[in-house]
Amino acid sequence: MTTSTSPGTSSGATTPQAAAPSAPHWAALPIVLVGVFLSGLDFFIVNVAIPSMQADLHASEAQIQLIVASYALMYGVGMITGGRLGDLFGRRRMFALAMTIFTIASAACGLAPNPGALLAFRMVQGASAALMAPQVLAIFTTVYIGEARARAINWYGATSGFAAVFGQLIGGILIKTNVFHLEWRGCFLINLPIGLAAAALALKYVPESKAPGRPKLDLVGMILVTLALAAVCVPLIEGRQQGWPLWSWICLVAAVPLFVIFARQQNRVRASGAAPSVDFSLFRERAFTAGLVAQLTFWTSMASYFLVLALYLQKGRGLEPLNSGLVFGGLGLGYIITSLTARFVAAKLGRQTIALGCAIRIVALILQIVTVTQIGTTGNIIWLVPGLFLDGAGMGLAVAPLASTVLSRVTPKNAGSAAGVLTTGLQVGNGLGVALIGLIFYNVLAHTTGADAYPHAFTACLYYVLGISVLLGLVVQALPKTPGAK
Repeated sequence: MTTSTSPGTSSGATTPQAAAPSAPHWAALPIVLVGVFLSGLDFFIVNVAIPSMQADLHASEAQIQLIVASYALMYGVGMITGGRLGDLFGRRRMFALAMTIFTIASAACGLAPNPGALLAFRMVQGASAALMAPQVLAIFTTVYIGEARARAINWYGATSGFAAVFGQLIGGILIKTNVFHLEWRGCFLINLPIGLAAAALALKYVPESKAPGRPKLDLVGMILVTLALAAVCVPLIEGRQQGWPLWSWICLVAAVPLFVIFARQQNRVRASGAAPSVDFSLFRERAFTAGLVAQLTFWTSMASYFLVLALYLQKGRGLEPLNSGLVFGGLGLGYIITSLTARFVAAKLGRQTIALGCAIRIVALILQIVTVTQIGTTGNIIWLVPGLFLDGAGMGLAVAPLASTVLSRVTPKNAGSAAGVLTTGLQVGNGLGVALIGLIFYNVLAHTTGADAYPHAFTACLYYVLGISVLLGLVVQALPKTPGAK
């Protein structure tokens, strides 16, 4: 054991922690990024497969909604627990185990004979993704140091966005080409060779790490946080689709005392000298707390925006999934360019890199509002691409600096816990954004008649995303000016 310092920790304040291993094999980075990509991809790719899936399985609308929502639900409620399991039993081990289960579940989804079986396997897939995703950031925080860590976290942000941006295009290509006549099943079965290879290679090339000492499993804390997160995620994911019934409001209200009970129980565990599921001392760091708020704010405008854009393109403009995915490609190109260079900009501008991304998004969203208004339902959709390209560029500047800010002062001892909190914030943000934008989109749709209904609904949602971008630009001003500042 040696003493090391997080990149954001001043040299005068050292904390005993596990020694960082020697530089990991070059293959370690792409291997664990496969987990980021697949878990994110399967969140988005299924939306494209819904019509084919519903026809083939003779599934009802309610069954299809559950199949889509179950993955997000299991993913959202399990990541804090997943991160802590990595701390306790080894992050590489948990990553490889989760990737194996995820791959098997993906194969089972692709072979599912009926809606019930697909729903069950989809839940297993979401739970394994919740175990896998936090290990990635925890591995980056513990086995990489200095510039290598910054580069790895930058790739994490870029890969998360790639999965979201290109999920629609990849799904459209798979369904359009219909390789081996698999139709929608190909969206799941494509994970099989990739996942098995990543699981096997992880055991060979990814260094093992875990929390120092012999911490015990905080089972009560894990149950409490899972119940609290379920009370938030279930109504956010299912509430709007079911018309916000009474149970959804009861769940949201019940989440507050559940989180309070969890926080008190965690403080008691920490005071006793044991290892809590979430060390609340993390929130004493401004970089972590403000960064987490900024992370949640940002993601309330990502999945929700992609959802309404896809609805506008496919239902409002009549594009097939593949052509819709190609339009998304304009956004993806802008994202690629800036996300891969964001860390160099952040080295110069610090937190204002995120603010710059917000400013670019604001310009891009105004351009999209003007374009959608001008082209209506008959104008050439290609005119929307410049605004999408600029929007993707703004997103790319924000994603990676957000993740690195939250993790800048986290010690390896709490790496898994912090990564679990961070990725949970991402999923809760997605769920909240979809719920809010769904209210806007379908309310406008219900009160607008004729061919202009979808353009009007999409435009209303663009104003929502515009507001979130302004809010994020203000929130990031609470971040430290530099990663190491307090």
